[in-house]
Amino acid sequence: MNRRNSLKLLAAVAACTGAMALPAAAQDMAQLAAYKGADREQKLLEGAKKEGALTIYTSAQSNDIGALVEPFEKKYGIKVTVWRSSSENVLQRVVTEARARRYTVDVVETNGPELEAIAREKLFQPVASPYLADIMPEAKRTHGGWVGTRLNVFVQAYNTGAVKKADLPKKWEDLTDPKWKGKLGIEQSDSDWLQGEVAVMGEQKAVAVFKDIVAKNGISVRKGHTLLTNLVQSGEIPLALTVYNYKAEQLKKKGAPIDWFSIGPAIARPNGVGAAAHAPHPYAAILWYDFEISPEGQKLLEKRDFVPTNTKVDSPLAKIPMKFVDAAETLDKGTKYEKLYDDIFVKAAH
Repeated sequence: MNRRNSLKLLAAVAACTGAMALPAAAQDMAQLAAYKGADREQKLLEGAKKEGALTIYTSAQSNDIGALVEPFEKKYGIKVTVWRSSSENVLQRVVTEARARRYTVDVVETNGPELEAIAREKLFQPVASPYLADIMPEAKRTHGGWVGTRLNVFVQAYNTGAVKKADLPKKWEDLTDPKWKGKLGIEQSDSDWLQGEVAVMGEQKAVAVFKDIVAKNGISVRKGHTLLTNLVQSGEIPLALTVYNYKAEQLKKKGAPIDWFSIGPAIARPNGVGAAAHAPHPYAAILWYDFEISPEGQKLLEKRDFVPTNTKVDSPLAKIPMKFVDAAETLDKGTKYEKLYDDIFVKAAH
C-alpha cells in the first residue's frame, strides 16, 4: 500500500469510527502521561528500568534515528528496538496491529500526516511533557496526540559543478528559461510541498507557473528524496525542486558538489513523535518522548542538520523564511493536491 492510499484509507476510517475502548493498561498510561510532579524524570526512569525495553516504529534513516537511540540507551540503560520502514508502512502496521489488539509499539516516530492519521484513530496518548512549553507553535497539535520534533524543510538543491551560483533562479518563473531544459528534477509524491506553494502563491498562479516550467523544459520525476539528492550530487540532475534541506546539508558537509537554496519561503512540514496509548512499556515510552523534545535530544537532531522545534536550541536553518504545511489539511485535502501534482509533474514528465 503506498502513502497516498494509506492516508486516504486512514482519513476515511477515522472519519467514520470512534475511539477504541481503552483497556486498564491504557488508562494507567494516561495517568502516567499526565504526571507533572517534580520527580517526574526519576519516576519515569525507575519504571522504565523495570520494563527494561522500548520499541520504536520509525521512517527515519537508520543513522538519523541512531543518533538518538545510542545516547538514550547509554544515559538510561534501556534497550531500544527499532523497526524501520516507509512512513506509509509504519502507519499501516500501527493501525493493523491495533485493530487486532496486538500492542507491541511504544513510540511512533515518522512524518506529520501519518502521525495525524494515527492520532485520529485515538492510538496516541497525549503527554504532559514539561518541554512542550518550549516547542514552536507550528509543531504542536491542539489534540496533543503527537508533537513535531524536527522540520522537514523542502528546498531546491543544485550540483555546484553543473550550475553556477550566479545563475540560480530568483523566482519560479526563471525556470522557464531554455537554459534549464533537461536539467530539472522533482520527487514523485511531494504533493504536500505543492500544498505549501499554493498557500504562498495562490492556486491559479502556482499551477500556471509549474505547468509552464514543465512544458518548456521538462522534468525528471524520481521516487525518494535520498535518491533525488544523490542524483543532484552525481550531476545526473543538475537542479532539484524538492529536496529535504538536511540531506543536502549532510552531503555538502562531506564535501559533495551540492548546495541548496530556496525560491521564496521554504515549505516546512513538522515530523515528530507520539507515545502509543497502549504502549507495553509506558514508562519508557514517555521517557523517550521527553528525551526527544528536550534540549538534549533536540541538539542531537540539530547535529544531524535537522531543524529542531525546541526554541531553546539554536539552529541557523530555522532562521530562513518558511511556510508551514498543516498535517490535518494534508490528510483532509490530500486527494486534491495529489491530483494537481500528478497533472503538473508526474503525467507530464519526460
